[in-house]
Amino acid sequence: MKKQDKSRKWMWMVLATVVLLQAYFVWELLAVFALFAVGFAAMATVVGTLYMLHRSWAVAVERAADSKHPVMVAARQRMDLIEDAARRPFRRPGSAHAR
Repeated sequence: MKKQDKSRKWMWMVLATVVLLQAYFVWELLAVFALFAVGFAAMATVVGTLYMLHRSWAVAVERAADSKHPVMVAARQRMDLIEDAARRPFRRPGSAHAR
């Protein structure tokens, strides 16, 4: 009977060790999942913030471009002059080509 009790004791110890190792493994997986979730949430927050900043900037630029304020009208006229100057050729039409 003593031998059977010793064997049962070892059997229960081995089973308890296996269960504890499985529980440890599950806790490790849950910890890694939590870290990935926090990292993903942080990245999603950064991307969402950048997107909202971009959209608000685009709306502000559109509203400023559509504005009838004298400063904006003058700025639009200057931009038109700069675009016209950029379209003109640097050389006169009858001049020789550079070699």
